[in-house]
Amino acid sequence: MKTPVYLDYAATTPVDPRVVEAMLPWLGGRFGNPASSHAFGRDAELAVVAAARQVAGLIGATPDEIVWTSGATEANNLAIFGAARAARDGRKHLVTLVTEHRAVLDPIAQLVREGFGATVLDVKADGLVDPAVFRAALRPDTLLASVMLVNNEIGVIQPISELAAIARERGVLFHCDAAQAPGKLPIDVRALGIDLMTLTAHKTYGPKGIGVLYVRSKPRVPIAAQIVGGGQQHGRRSGTLPVHQIVGIGEAFRIAGEEGAAEAARVRALRDTLRDRLCGIPGVHANGSFEHRIAHNLNISVERAGGEALIAALSDLAISTGSACSAAHAEPSHVIRALGRSVELADASLRITLGRWTTREDVEFASGRIAEAIARRRQDLYQ
Repeated sequence: MKTPVYLDYAATTPVDPRVVEAMLPWLGGRFGNPASSHAFGRDAELAVVAAARQVAGLIGATPDEIVWTSGATEANNLAIFGAARAARDGRKHLVTLVTEHRAVLDPIAQLVREGFGATVLDVKADGLVDPAVFRAALRPDTLLASVMLVNNEIGVIQPISELAAIARERGVLFHCDAAQAPGKLPIDVRALGIDLMTLTAHKTYGPKGIGVLYVRSKPRVPIAAQIVGGGQQHGRRSGTLPVHQIVGIGEAFRIAGEEGAAEAARVRALRDTLRDRLCGIPGVHANGSFEHRIAHNLNISVERAGGEALIAALSDLAISTGSACSAAHAEPSHVIRALGRSVELADASLRITLGRWTTREDVEFASGRIAEAIARRRQDLYQ
């Protein structure tokens, strides 16, 4: 078997060869600027429009509601800062969850430094927020609530439609970071009642460097541009559009729409095998709800094995201890701590995420290697 075995699909996914094939012409002879009025520009513009239809089709939106960004981090920033700085009614309070990605928590913290207020809600032991707690947090001056659809570390699916309905009752904008969701579960922004939604390509077998902010058009959600200079995308986000990347996310989302359900069923069987084998080891705890969870994620905490040392002993597996975007922070996962786990267990958590090219052989190998590494670490530490 070729090692290391890749089981970190939540960090990033390989680009599907079909996506590469779709992108290649736009890295060669089809190089026009979609803002140009000549034939080369019109050719590029048609490709951008086609990709917008593909993305919109996956999430139940319309193409004019798609705003291209450089990725999920920029899309989250545009949603949060854009909504805050477009507000004209004096509302200056935001609500989010303690388990959100840093690309949501950090912009909200920045707004707090600028004079806004924020309420960061705890979650239950299963990783889900209580809708009653969410409702109680909304105030007359609440402008925006931001709740992730699928958690990037533990894979739990928040009750977004219920939360968004509560927000709408109170006139509060609802933003959802759905970067981990496309192809893993059905998404319909109308049914969910979302005003703003973040997406990215590289979690769904597309290229890095391209993302989307969905902005509801009816009624129109006002957002202030964060990048200005050229007025592209109706002034919502300036800059020459990267046609090759846009074509890539369009094709990636087309494939996700056609193949996601079957892929999730296949992956769920593999994930459940891995869960049953690892969680049968004494002192291994699964993190997060399994009733409300995508099929692709397993997150465990291991007693008496040491966090970084355990990962170091698994060099033939590509897995992680938490969000790849937080890897520079030498501290236990804030998500696992929010579930009530001790610092020791949060530090010894493993995120194992499966995907399109994960095989049963990979799972057999991984389960054996992790079990072996846990036993060896415990022997070294306690015997």
